[in-house]
This record gives sequence, structure tokens and C-alpha cells, in this order.
Amino acid sequence: LLVEWNDTLSEYPQDKCIHQLFEEQVERTPNAVAVVFENNSLTYLQLNQRANQLAHHLLSLGVGPEVLVGICVERSVEMVVGLLGILKAGGAYVPLDPTYPQEHLAYMLSDSLLSVLLTQEKLVADLPEHTAYVVCLDSQWGVISCESQENPLCGVQASNLAYVIYTSGSTGKPKGVLVAHQGLCNLAMAQIRLFDVNEDSSVLQFVSFSFDVSIGEVVMALCSGARLCLGTLDSLLPGANLIQFLRTYNITHVMLPPSALAVLPYEELPALRTIVVGGEACSPDLVAQWSKDRHFFNAYGPTESTVCATIAECTDSSNQISIGRPIANTQIYILDSHGQPVPIGVRGELYIGSAGLARGYLNRPELTQQKFIVNPFSQQQGARLYKTGDLARYLSNGNIEFLGRIDHQVKIRGFRIELGEIEAVLNTHPQIRQAVVIATEEVSGN
Repeated sequence: LLVEWNDTLSEYPQDKCIHQLFEEQVERTPNAVAVVFENNSLTYLQLNQRANQLAHHLLSLGVGPEVLVGICVERSVEMVVGLLGILKAGGAYVPLDPTYPQEHLAYMLSDSLLSVLLTQEKLVADLPEHTAYVVCLDSQWGVISCESQENPLCGVQASNLAYVIYTSGSTGKPKGVLVAHQGLCNLAMAQIRLFDVNEDSSVLQFVSFSFDVSIGEVVMALCSGARLCLGTLDSLLPGANLIQFLRTYNITHVMLPPSALAVLPYEELPALRTIVVGGEACSPDLVAQWSKDRHFFNAYGPTESTVCATIAECTDSSNQISIGRPIANTQIYILDSHGQPVPIGVRGELYIGSAGLARGYLNRPELTQQKFIVNPFSQQQGARLYKTGDLARYLSNGNIEFLGRIDHQVKIRGFRIELGEIEAVLNTHPQIRQAVVIATEEVSGN
């Protein structure tokens, strides 16, 4: 329970940043296609040169290690250039989905105290008030393109922040999770190995980049020489549109919430080799339907553990769908209310120790202290555990079964929703004394 099932030690570039792994791939396959969006595509060399130009521009604006840079753009090649440019300048990106409600964006902008914000000309007018210096990746590209195309040197280290992603908060305010490069490098290497991603692969970029799974898709593709395929919101609508997109681009690897997979019409997709589901419970029927002649994985992991903590490979004979075992350099402990390990088959709260553990929450020291605790099972100085709030138990074969939550957080179509956040908003109404929000299944599984 404590040692053998957590023996996940695996080599990964501990002293490197994620953009440096990308730069190494550029050296290996400069002319391979790196990113595709509609009629636009960039090779690895072109993507690297553009990201470098942006990075040099950001360095001139004072961006460097531990500096937060907002990015509010629609799905496009610019989105990927923006992410890489921020990382290459040493900064940490803060994704701001332009489709989010104004109040939500306003809170994130004020809470993160961004000094620089990357966006597109057409989005500027709709942004809430803020104090960040705005850089438009489209209209200002003429200025940015005068910068050097060489890889910048900015002194960023693996322990520095890579991104801050906001998740639902039980008090009514979203909370920013602080993730460093180290965990991202571990994730990239683990996913590339597990899912067999290589230079012949085409990876779908499906999730909004305000969710951490998106960076999993990006690094898995760009650190292995694969093609990263982006689509418009319409082209990625689960159903006939998404099937058409998978066919057109010969997608080999997808990461989808089970609810999106469940509404896809089952059709022959000979190119599709690997399906990864996560974010919510997956049914055996779905596995049986989609795992024929391909690899099917069920992944689990909160944002606080850098996208993914455990993975199970499922087959059509899997009656009991588990979340599998910890990925490389990750430990899982299932503990009782006294922090003691529970025996096999007994439910307890799931705790994660990992190379990918987040630093904590932005501007929330009390919450960080409450959720990230000292790891009593590690000899390593400073080792911590993340208290997930998820209930689970060990099966006799060492796989982990997910059993729900100990609090009122729910997952709906892969979205992590704190019911307390909705209650807090309802309670501000002058005619409402008290509100209680629950999630119900009108139809089984819906």
C-alpha cells in the first residue's frame, strides 16, 4: 500500500523547463508540421521562431521568471505561439477564456495582478477594466516580428511557475492554482510513454485552454514531434462535427470527457489509435464501444497535481472501471480521517504526492496550508501531499476505484463545479435568505 504500489520512480528531465523540451524537438524535426488550425499550419521551426520573437518582445516589457502574463485569445495558431512565447520569456501564463462571463474575467484579472495581457484586437473592447499592458498578437505582430528568432536566455528554472489556472472555489470565488515547469516536464514524458505518442501522431486539442487538460494535450504533442490539431468551437462540437474533424485530420490521439464521447455517433475511425477519458466517471458500456482495436485509458487528476495523477488502461472486458495506478513519480495514499492508511477495499480520502504537485493557491496561504500538507510517508525533506477531497479505495490488484466526493463539489461534463460557489451567488439576492444547490440525475447517467 505504501511502498510497492507507489514505486513509480522514473527518469525525467528534472532540471529543464517545458519550452526547452520543445526546443530540443525543434532541433530533431525542424520541418515537421507542429500545429494546424483550419488553413494555417506552422512547422516546428516556424513555431519556435515566432514564439522566440514574442518572447524577446515580452522580455523587453519586463517579463521574466515568476511574472504572470494573461492570455485571452480565441482558438488559433496565435494561442500556441502565445503560450510558448510567455514560457520562453520565463513568465507564467494565465489563461482567460474570452467566452467567460465579464464578472469572472474581472475577478481573475484583479486577483492575478497581471502586468501584461496578450490578446487579439477584436477582443480588447470586450475585456473588463484592468491595469495590464496589452499586446495584440494580430495587429501588433509587425512590431513583434522585428525581434530576434533565436531562443532567448531568461534564467528561468524548473522550479519556476509555468502557469496559473483558475478552478471553481467553494467560497464563491475561483482560486488560481500555481503549477511549475518541473511537473509539466514529468507529465509530458509520462504521457508520451504511456500513450505512445510519436512523430507520426496527430493529437486533438479539444479542451478550452482555461482547463489544465489543454496543456497536457499541447506538451504531449510538441515534445514528441507530433502534430497538434486545433479546431473552431463549431468543428469540435461533440457529434457529427467532431467525427468529421477526427476524419479530416486523421487524428490518432484524443482526450475527451466521457460525456462528450457518449454523444459521438460510433463510426469507423481507422486513424484513431488512442482515446483518453477523464474529468468524470466513465461507464463500462462506453469502454466496450470505443476500445475495440485501440487503446482506451481512464485518467484521473486534479489541477493541483498537474493534470494527471493516475491512469488505467481499460478493455471491453473491464466490468469495474478503475482510475488505475499512479503515473511516473507520483504516489497515492488512501487515508482515514486520522491520516492513517486504510486497508484494501476500505474507502478513504485520496491524497497525492508527486513531482507535479502544485505550489499552492495564488494569494490564498490559509487554503494552501489546509490542502497541501506535510507528507508523513516520505523521507524527503519538504515533501508534501495534496488532500483531494475525493473518496476512493484500493482494489486487490492495486488499482484504485473512485467513489465520489467528501464535500459538495460535483463534476458535470468534466467541469469541476463547487456547489457552494453557486449558493454564494444566489445568497446575494435580497429576497433569498438561504440557498441550497444539488446536482440531480433526471435520466440515469445524465
